[in-house]
Amino acid sequence: MPSPRAYVYVVRCKDDTLYIGTARDVAKRLAQHDAGKGAKYTRSRGPVILLWQEGPMTISRALRREHQLKQLTRPQKEAVVSGKLALKLPRRSPKRR
Repeated sequence: MPSPRAYVYVVRCKDDTLYIGTARDVAKRLAQHDAGKGAKYTRSRGPVILLWQEGPMTISRALRREHQLKQLTRPQKEAVVSGKLALKLPRRSPKRR
């Protein structure tokens, strides 16, 4: 059975803040954000505008990418969205025994 696929996305909220999330169906997730049913952060900041998405990838990889993007400064996030900064996802460390 193939592993479930997910996407990482960046949206701009109406207050000009950026929100980064992970979803299996980005269009459905954006509709949830706009309806006030999405993440707590976006409930009062909708409607949102999709700026960037990446995928499909495994859920695990999408969550690692989301975490990586959230560690960036706002100018770095803007650079990723505009295509001026490309990031490599670090390899997972081997499992410890």
